[in-house]
Amino acid sequence: MTLPLWQPAKLLLVCLLVHVRLCAAGACSPGELTCVQGSCVTPDDSGCDFSDECRDGSDDKDCWVHRRCDFEEGFCELTQSSDRLAQWTRETGFPGLTHDHTNNQSAHFLVLSPDTGERTEADLQSPVFLPSQTCQMSFYHHVGAKHGALQILIETRPEGRRGVVVIRGELAADSHPSEILAIDDLSFSRGCVAVPERTVPNVTACPPSWFSCGSGECVEESKVCDFTPQCPHGEDEAHCPSYCDFEGDSCGWYEFTLGDGFDWVRGSSVEVPPDYQGHPPPLDHSTNSTEGHFMFVLKNSSSLYPRAVLRGPLFKESASGCTMTFWHYNAGISVGATDMYLHTAGANVTVLWRIFYNQGTRWNQVTVQLGRIPRPFQISVAKLSLGVFDGVSALDDVTFQNCSMPPPRETCSSPTTDFHCARSRACVEYLQLCDLVDDCGDGSDEEGCSPGLQCNFEHGLCSWTQENGGGDVFNWTCGQGPTPTFNTGPYKDHTLGTSHGHYLYIESSGPQVFKDTAVLLSRVFQPTTLQDKDPGQSRHPCAFRFHYHMFGAHVFRLAVYLRTTSTGRGQMLWVRYGDQGNMWHRKTLYLNSARPFQILIEGTVGDDFHGDIAIDDLSFLDCDPYEGDIPSVTPTTVPMTTEAPTDPPHSCPNGEFVCGVYRECVDQRKVCDFRHDCSDGSDEANCVKEWCDFEESDTCGWRSSDPCSVVFHWFPDQGASIHGGEEFHRPVHDHTLGSADGWYMCADSSNGGYGHTTDLLTPVISSTGPQCTLVFWYHMSGFTVGSLQVLLKYGNVTNTVWSQTGSQGNKWRRGEVYLGISNNVQVVFRAKRGISYMGDVVVDDVLFHQCAPPPPLTSDQPCRPDQYACANGHCIPQDNLCDFINHCGDHSDENPYICKGFSGRCNFEFDLCSWRQCRLDDFNWLIKAGSTPTVGTGPSTDHTLRDPSGHYLYLESSFPQAAGDAARIIGPQLSRRSKQCKMRFYLHMSGDGTGALNVFHKSGGTSRLLLNLTGDQGNYWRMREIPLSSPRDFQVVFEGKVGRNPKGDICLDDITFSPGCLLTSWAEDGENTTPPAGGSCAHDFLQCDSGRCFAPEHRCDFKDDCGDGTDERDCGTSCSFEHDRCGWKTSRADNFDWTLGSGSVLSIRPPFDHTLQNEKGHFVYLEATPVGLKGDKAHIRSSVWKESSAICKLSFWYYISRKASGTIRLLIKTENELREVWNMTGHQGDRWNQAEIPLRKLRNFEVIFEGVRSRDVSGGAALDDLEFIDCSPSAVVPASCPAASDFVCHSSGDCIESYLVCDNKPDCTDESDEIDCNHIVSLPGACNFNMPEDQWEDTCQLSQNTDDDCDWTIGQMTQTPGAGPHVDHNSGGGGNFLYVNSAAQREGDVARVTTRSPFPASIGLCHLRFWFYMHGSEGMGTLKVYTLGPSGTSLLMWAASGNRGNQWTYAKVILSNPAPFRVTFEAEVGGDMWTDIALDDVSYTTECMVGGPVTPQPLTCSADHFQCVYSFQCVPESWRCDGESDCADHSDEAQCPSAVPGTVPPQGHCHSDQYQCSDYRCLPSVLRCDGVPDCPDGEDEYACPLLQCALGELVCESTSSCVPLQWRCDRSADCLPFRTDESSCDECPPSYCLDRGSCSVGRHGPVCTCHSGWTGNRCHVREKPSLATTLAPQPEDRQLDAVYVGIAISLTMLIVGVAIWVLFLYTKKHLLKSDPMDYGVMDESGFDCSKELPSLDVRPSTCPRVNPRGSDGPGLSISVYPWRREVEGPGWRGAKLSFANPLYRHSPNAKGPNSTEA
Repeated sequence: MTLPLWQPAKLLLVCLLVHVRLCAAGACSPGELTCVQGSCVTPDDSGCDFSDECRDGSDDKDCWVHRRCDFEEGFCELTQSSDRLAQWTRETGFPGLTHDHTNNQSAHFLVLSPDTGERTEADLQSPVFLPSQTCQMSFYHHVGAKHGALQILIETRPEGRRGVVVIRGELAADSHPSEILAIDDLSFSRGCVAVPERTVPNVTACPPSWFSCGSGECVEESKVCDFTPQCPHGEDEAHCPSYCDFEGDSCGWYEFTLGDGFDWVRGSSVEVPPDYQGHPPPLDHSTNSTEGHFMFVLKNSSSLYPRAVLRGPLFKESASGCTMTFWHYNAGISVGATDMYLHTAGANVTVLWRIFYNQGTRWNQVTVQLGRIPRPFQISVAKLSLGVFDGVSALDDVTFQNCSMPPPRETCSSPTTDFHCARSRACVEYLQLCDLVDDCGDGSDEEGCSPGLQCNFEHGLCSWTQENGGGDVFNWTCGQGPTPTFNTGPYKDHTLGTSHGHYLYIESSGPQVFKDTAVLLSRVFQPTTLQDKDPGQSRHPCAFRFHYHMFGAHVFRLAVYLRTTSTGRGQMLWVRYGDQGNMWHRKTLYLNSARPFQILIEGTVGDDFHGDIAIDDLSFLDCDPYEGDIPSVTPTTVPMTTEAPTDPPHSCPNGEFVCGVYRECVDQRKVCDFRHDCSDGSDEANCVKEWCDFEESDTCGWRSSDPCSVVFHWFPDQGASIHGGEEFHRPVHDHTLGSADGWYMCADSSNGGYGHTTDLLTPVISSTGPQCTLVFWYHMSGFTVGSLQVLLKYGNVTNTVWSQTGSQGNKWRRGEVYLGISNNVQVVFRAKRGISYMGDVVVDDVLFHQCAPPPPLTSDQPCRPDQYACANGHCIPQDNLCDFINHCGDHSDENPYICKGFSGRCNFEFDLCSWRQCRLDDFNWLIKAGSTPTVGTGPSTDHTLRDPSGHYLYLESSFPQAAGDAARIIGPQLSRRSKQCKMRFYLHMSGDGTGALNVFHKSGGTSRLLLNLTGDQGNYWRMREIPLSSPRDFQVVFEGKVGRNPKGDICLDDITFSPGCLLTSWAEDGENTTPPAGGSCAHDFLQCDSGRCFAPEHRCDFKDDCGDGTDERDCGTSCSFEHDRCGWKTSRADNFDWTLGSGSVLSIRPPFDHTLQNEKGHFVYLEATPVGLKGDKAHIRSSVWKESSAICKLSFWYYISRKASGTIRLLIKTENELREVWNMTGHQGDRWNQAEIPLRKLRNFEVIFEGVRSRDVSGGAALDDLEFIDCSPSAVVPASCPAASDFVCHSSGDCIESYLVCDNKPDCTDESDEIDCNHIVSLPGACNFNMPEDQWEDTCQLSQNTDDDCDWTIGQMTQTPGAGPHVDHNSGGGGNFLYVNSAAQREGDVARVTTRSPFPASIGLCHLRFWFYMHGSEGMGTLKVYTLGPSGTSLLMWAASGNRGNQWTYAKVILSNPAPFRVTFEAEVGGDMWTDIALDDVSYTTECMVGGPVTPQPLTCSADHFQCVYSFQCVPESWRCDGESDCADHSDEAQCPSAVPGTVPPQGHCHSDQYQCSDYRCLPSVLRCDGVPDCPDGEDEYACPLLQCALGELVCESTSSCVPLQWRCDRSADCLPFRTDESSCDECPPSYCLDRGSCSVGRHGPVCTCHSGWTGNRCHVREKPSLATTLAPQPEDRQLDAVYVGIAISLTMLIVGVAIWVLFLYTKKHLLKSDPMDYGVMDESGFDCSKELPSLDVRPSTCPRVNPRGSDGPGLSISVYPWRREVEGPGWRGAKLSFANPLYRHSPNAKGPNSTEA
């Protein structure tokens, strides 16, 4: 007999733990071993290896320094791996191997034997060795397996380069029992030095079977590979990751059946053998490239039945929601089937997924449901060859989701909604109790449950029974494993998750036929209303939970009913139709019934055998069984014959809804809101249903606008009614059932005529929730199909929000409309008929998704820290803040002050915001309102406003664009310091020819693709969210590409960045970058062309501080457009522009300008473009003006004619609003017309002219001679301020905003705003830090946060040279400041300091002022300011990042929070030690403490006086609207009506020359329209024209004119209908002169002789003072005489001065206009998206000039200042020549900016 041969093996582990690879043997140490007998045999380290090479045993003596094991006493220092199911065993003999390597039949060795039918794998691990160059291992091995392998591996440990030797044995699944692996006599040489036990944490600290983390922690073996990292660095999950893309390694997935030549291998596309490439090899799914890796099947054997099995890691358990998602590739002519199995300990294999044959040359996503698996398990993917394998089968991107068990917690958040598990201490939802699923992991959530309320069908039907009548055709069947029909039904039950478990299902194969039903009945339960009456009962509602499985192409319907009688189905609670995917779904239903009830589960067969439906794990919670039967009919109460039947009594107040059964009272506003507020649901009974499939012709509350019409109208119909030929323009099958018997709503075009419309509308819906979305399916097929629209109707106002036109193919398409929060709205489907009968419009399966408004507020439950507390008390996720959607319902989540921390948000309502058009593209993105020009593509409305007035960004794909053309916009530059930054936007891509939308990340001249979308994405707005991060500053680029045909518009709207996205300092400055200082001017001052210096804040303030207009030049000033635009800028966001041009008779623009009145004069006009469309807009705007006077006016001339068409609007934009102040449209004559618009007192405002195209391919409307009149704040006397809370500087009288007072920065020239600031300094949180180091927190009432990384410290100078401030902010130095010392911190460390006392809630009122210092390296960190609400919610108010220069920088932050708040300063340390951040002089305004505006006592006027709006004056009410301006701000003549409001009461009871009051009193008609109310309610003045007639004249209402004195009492009635001029000719009416004079009768009737101070026909008008007296009477509580002293003198000097100037100008010759034109732009003209953006100092050449010294453009005119004393400087080349204004001076010899004037 031939004995099996033991083979020796020696390995030199030279590279052990150094390079982590096994090196080849052969290198030996010098010297040889000398045996006792003197022979020299081998190198020294070859001894002690059990080989007896000396043949005298001497080479195996003195081996105590070697680590050896002959396995006679056990495994020595070797340990078995717990990750493997198989184990090595010690044996003295085994079939096929009867002795050890020394031929001793009683000695031990280690054996690995096969497990029948399973691949066998086991590991042995050595001790942990130190790095060595001489470590050698020797052993003897026996490989008696045909398909087996023995491997030696080196595994590194995380604590260093130390490592472990792993001996791995593998045996194939088909190995014979005699095929074994064996090892014996293992030896490690003296060079193998083990780590001392005290330095190996996992040896000393962890018990034998525990897992040792790299940091020394110990983890129970049962918690390793359980989807929950227990180690700090996740080492316990490293070999079994929940996500694997196979890029780095195989993540523990391995080939289970090695040796058959048919194996799963890891590789890339280039490694797929060429003979599989009938098609190109697949690109890796993760990276979409040839370099990426995946697992694929490699065949290199001709065996007939080879099997490739890919086995995954061993997982310990999974949670109930666990799913596995992966991408599978199965393509080829003979690629065969692929199976996925679940292997669990102690259970048979369960099929999870199966696919057959070729699935196409693409990656397909698959999701399989694992569910709760409480024992160790593995997943395997099997492939069978059958000898003819030809194709590619691959796997990539394996993801396990929701598989981790809930973590232990000390307490649960809510005792009423959470359950605290008994032993695992996890928290699970209350609804997960007693649901037959171990959600806790310890089974405690399933303990103490009533068996009668649960059923998992493992032992029968429990308390459920089969229905035996009532339309029930067949019974539910108990199933186990897969159902008999392939491709339908479950593979496993839900309870056990394996093929051993049981469930119930309906078999859809024969003998069942379509619509056969099987009904399952529950036991009877008590009425749920009894729970509310019994205090001992649980407050939780009765709930029914079940799991259902609906998978198959012909699955029909599963429904749940509640019935209170023993016959019939009862009330439908829930229904599902069609294929729901190959997985179990959970459903919870809340049960409400006033009578005993039972539950019915009805399954209905589909129209083919692929329609099995299964249910499992049925359970009731908080439902009480009823001992008895339910009646066969509904009990009724017979009314007594002696009394008439009446409605049950109720106590509801008027205006509230009375519920049907229990007469509860519900607010009428809650009726029809998709929420059952009545316990019987009666408040929603007469409303539209949340979901409607129109089955059985039920319209679910939808109604036709004209149901009785015999022409074109909506009605329910089904495919079964289609006649021959109609199938081409109407669906044969409905969408719900997919059959001809299914119902839908149809607008049949067989009736009606072209253009007829019909509406299908809901009843009025009282309110909807913030996420409300209308989802529906529509079918529009046919040659002449018309259109379908969705409209929202609010009373009589209707808006179109969605539309589709023309044939969409013979298939059902999905429609979606976001509704959001709406009140008292009706939803309308409007169908419009085409030109013939061939094309019906059909809708089906209409769903109001998430439309119920938020639940009622509960005062005892505050918002969580991750929620935002709305002003109305609702709580919404912080992720929903500032996304242009009204989630709160009161718009408080979209308040612009709350959204201050959200940079870069844009809804495109006016312009591109901070986005810019790229220059190097083919065309531009456009801003559009309403639908796009191309029919059949694009949205009907924008996403923000959801009405036709809202704007969005769109890419027009029709002519002149060609396929492949690209348009790009680039966003603001974001800082590399951004954290948790993400961008959210909405897109609309619909149409057959839709191209592509790409989103790029651009940084440092390189771009990286973030998102690629191609083709039709659906005819609705879709939200996408992209996370953003970069090691460098970066920008986001949107690129749209034109598709293959015109019907493919791409639209964008509502782009937002999260608060974690920080702008760079360049992006923050934007176009407000101050021009650089020049010449000899001091720091922070700018130089005029004349050589003077001015402060940047004096630009654009209507004051010529330079004397030559330099400071006002580019602001958008008065302009005649003869040389340039005078600083008026166009918008790059517009579709077309205001163009600077001259007159033309042949063009559509005006033939001449207004200034020169000839063709050579210039103006701006709306250009006509070849593709211009009606509604296109163009804008020109000024810069931001600082402040205007109370009498400021803008005068301009406009030209709009039939040829030069368009609409012109004048808009005023301030920080918080954009309002229209004037507009003109339509033909205004072939001439220039003047408009003069009062601007009044404004601050920080822009003036914008908007031109709107009135017809396609049109334009021509023009503007000329813009003039600001009296706009300087000093132009009005007495002076006034824009706001009552403004501070008036003591010496100059200038007004500054209140938040600038006491901010440690003087804004008044006399610094009076920084005097008397004790009330500011004493506010909580205000601090200058000039105090001892240990007292600043208490003194300043600030606290260091305990949850940050480091602290703020106080100091007088920085500790790091080159970083931070050297002195505090105070000019004298020597004080302290607060700072973060970056030298002692790590990058990213955060320090926070928070005010101790909360401020009251306020929005936009509280101002924080402080100075900060951020100077050092380019790695500077960030400084942020938050408001912190009472629940811990932080709202970002302000942020700064990057190097801000070697100076203290002033910051002003508006603090807002709808709840009381504290303020947090947060500093994040930068990338090195030179990134100190400092704070100083922190202060708050008084408004912060009161939560509202703080204003001085306002001026109060008496009841008979009018208070001037902008100036501190009171004038008699009789002076109001008298045609003379008595207020300094002219407000007494503003907004004057043309007639007195009111309606004349009925007449008829009085004489013809009398007027009848409403109380039937008759007055002489001479009292009618005389300005004095004589009737009790003043109705004798109703509807009277407001005219200023001379003394003695009368106002005539019929002619709206004045009746001359000589016409009175001439016996001829000139003023009808009351004959006023002929009334009281011979008498004085009573109280005619109002006791202010005496009455006498003259020739022309009664005449009053008035007392001093009074005038008027009836002495009713205060007499006005002469010019020599003061103009304003004194107010009751304030003396203003001193304010108005000298006005008469000033007016006199003004008249004289103007006369002199007019005479002077008349004698001078006017300078003709020069040629150069300067085109300004509103925004930067564009960006080169393929290159770096320009720096702050270098701007694109097309951008507006900001350096006055570098400008070669002309000067410009500014406002008219009648009281100015300065002499205007030279260089006014752009002045308006025809203005009659003394300040527009022109010299014929003017030489430009550098000319001088004598």
